[in-house]
Amino acid sequence: MPYEYKPFPYIKPPGLTETEPRHKVIIVGAGPIGLAAALELANYGVASVVLDDNNVVSVGSRAICWSKRALEVLDRIGLGEKAVEMGVTWKVGRTFHRDREVFSFDLLPEKGHKMPAFVNLQQYHIEEMLAAKALEHPLVDLRFRNQVKALEQADDAVFITVETPDGDYTLTAEYLIACDGAKSDTRAMLGLDFEGELFEERFLIADIEMEADFPAERRFWFEPTFHPGQSALLHKQPDNIYRIDLQLGWEADPEEERKPEKVIPRIERVVGHKDFRLDWVSIYTFQCRRLERFLHGRVIFAGDSAHVVSPFGARGGNSGLQDVDALGWRLAAVLEGRGGDNLLAAYDRERTFAADENILNSSRTTRFMTPAAGMERRFRDAVLSLAGKTEFARGMVNGGRLSVPCVYPSSGADDERLPKVSRPGAVAPDAPLDDGWLLNALGREPVLLALGLHAPEGVAAKVVAPEMTDTLRSRYLGRAERALYLIRPDQVVAARWVDPEAGEVSDAIAAMWEGKP
Repeated sequence: MPYEYKPFPYIKPPGLTETEPRHKVIIVGAGPIGLAAALELANYGVASVVLDDNNVVSVGSRAICWSKRALEVLDRIGLGEKAVEMGVTWKVGRTFHRDREVFSFDLLPEKGHKMPAFVNLQQYHIEEMLAAKALEHPLVDLRFRNQVKALEQADDAVFITVETPDGDYTLTAEYLIACDGAKSDTRAMLGLDFEGELFEERFLIADIEMEADFPAERRFWFEPTFHPGQSALLHKQPDNIYRIDLQLGWEADPEEERKPEKVIPRIERVVGHKDFRLDWVSIYTFQCRRLERFLHGRVIFAGDSAHVVSPFGARGGNSGLQDVDALGWRLAAVLEGRGGDNLLAAYDRERTFAADENILNSSRTTRFMTPAAGMERRFRDAVLSLAGKTEFARGMVNGGRLSVPCVYPSSGADDERLPKVSRPGAVAPDAPLDDGWLLNALGREPVLLALGLHAPEGVAAKVVAPEMTDTLRSRYLGRAERALYLIRPDQVVAARWVDPEAGEVSDAIAAMWEGKP
């Protein structure tokens, strides 16, 4: 059955009849990033007003591939397990050249993680569950059909004008988070623009409903016989919905190519029959661009309003949730007086670094998929030809390096005897415990993870000292017999020691709250 788009209720806001008190945070945009930001702030006791000019979830599946890290972020706001239950779990990707499989990969070859490598779940399902949770949360004021029309800033506040079906009103807040997408009105109001590259290529996205026995895998084709000279991608989604991406070329007419009479024959050639229903169609172009800075006074950008990449590699929605991951604890600390401006500057530093990494990977994928005439084309064709015969060439085939959390540059204390996977700047790897999972045990405050030793006395931080398991040992000890880890509220390793002293641990905690790398 087609997804039913049910409108959310519009409620007349109090600002139309009275002056509202200054709010802590206004969030513009009730997509996955804006809603997740509101719920993450609520985890820290921070109230927010979320404004959206629409009153339904996003039309079409849009972002569908949610990575392990994104699922861990959703899990912190109580929705990770539900997303896994609703979605299609996968970890294997297969890449083909014409009709020949040239290689496959396994994104999560090891056990001992609560969340899978990837879950496919339509964006409208993610938005629906986030909106339902936000609507029932006492610290989230979610307002539909409330469109921001003007924005001004002062040193200590943001002032906005909001348009509703009943007229305009004004709001004031200490901070505003712009989560209003790639065509952000907030960005335009501040006179900001993206920097980067727009690729001259067009792709067709088609969601179809059909009964099929395609496995839960990512399948990517270069120059398939059913779509000669171009590329194609297939993903399985819940509800018997399949996502098909087809490269069209820059000369393709978007209006013509989205017509059912053009789309349906293309899909028939992909799936080999006519027994399907066309659910949603879109035409898109590649962009790999970002704002120079994500922090502009008291306006903070997150998600597609801050950065955009091509969809190959699943870096859009996933990187947006990682923005929320990096921002929530910092903004809450600033509002509570526990951190200064440098803490928000650290958000900007880390997430622009992550955006550059995503843009680099996305740009490389785009150039491999759509090489320019000459050396780029000859190189791509040679790699594809060799990949079916030799191992070394398979790693050079690029149909989309899939999203993983970046490792932030860090000057935190380290010890070379400890494993690389849990080094400072990296997200702490999950591990099973006797009574659950490590990431769930860490909570939302700074944690000292004590393995094989006692944490130094007099250090103001929560201590987690789980029973040692083989998984914990392999991911956190390596060649050492003991270790102490300082883990940030966003579950990123800040520092680690084999022989810690109270003074250096306290200094590391202070540096974390000061926004030092």
